[in-house]
Amino acid sequence: MSLDNTFNTPQQSQLGRASAYVDRYDAGLLFPIPRALQREAMGIAQHPLPFFGADLWTAFELSWLNPRGKPQLAIAHFTIPCETPNIIESKSLKLYLNSFNSTVFSNAEAVRERLRADLGEAVWRGAERPSTVGVRLMAPDLFDKEQIRELEGVDLDRLDIECTHYQPTPELLLSDTTQTPVSETLTSRLLKSNCLVTGQPDWGSVQIRYSGPQIDQAGLLAYIVSFRNHNEFHEPCAERMFRDIWERCKPNKLAVYARYTRRGGLDISPFRTSWPQALPSNVRTARQ
Repeated sequence: MSLDNTFNTPQQSQLGRASAYVDRYDAGLLFPIPRALQREAMGIAQHPLPFFGADLWTAFELSWLNPRGKPQLAIAHFTIPCETPNIIESKSLKLYLNSFNSTVFSNAEAVRERLRADLGEAVWRGAERPSTVGVRLMAPDLFDKEQIRELEGVDLDRLDIECTHYQPTPELLLSDTTQTPVSETLTSRLLKSNCLVTGQPDWGSVQIRYSGPQIDQAGLLAYIVSFRNHNEFHEPCAERMFRDIWERCKPNKLAVYARYTRRGGLDISPFRTSWPQALPSNVRTARQ
């Protein structure tokens, strides 16, 4: 995909700028950014993609008015396939959701359908065969059913390692091809990167599931820590991890799941996998 000035860039978004508060419905607030902008920079092929997966968004600040003017609210879960040509810049999504605040909808289903149509149009814009996105609203009477669960796997953070790299360093990734292949799930809460535009910190946890030559755990943890001063959106951070582990460690199967903490009432959890499988449950961690 060749990009030109007709495509949005992160620097053109509302990130880092003062923004007017719009509380009347306005789908034009959504700001799609082509995924290819950063995939091409990383050398990730667009057709076909080297992975499957989706971005799991949770919006904790969604409200609208019913026909009698009474405020309604819900928690919204969005599923954005990784095949979509665009992501939505997170501040623009917050501004868009705020535009529902003084808008009347007949019921929650009407809100869900409006979200589904608008988000689907934005993320699939420019695709030859546009599809849709997943939207699920959780009503207040189900809030006490919300779970908090940490990512399952062997905790890499237990390792007492020296860290000296704070920009992504794939050379830290090592695997042992002389031993019997293994299947492991490894986790860390030490993922941190920075917003591509504002430089503000983004905190997260990451789960690595793989089968193949055993990955050196100390090197993998040092690699995760090396994102600490890296400026990039959540989605390409997960894709960069997937690409680097896949190329350096040569697993037979690989899945990378990053759960970032929320900002502006939104959290983003990208999931990338080398084989088709069900998406993980969108269950938040304690920090989310």
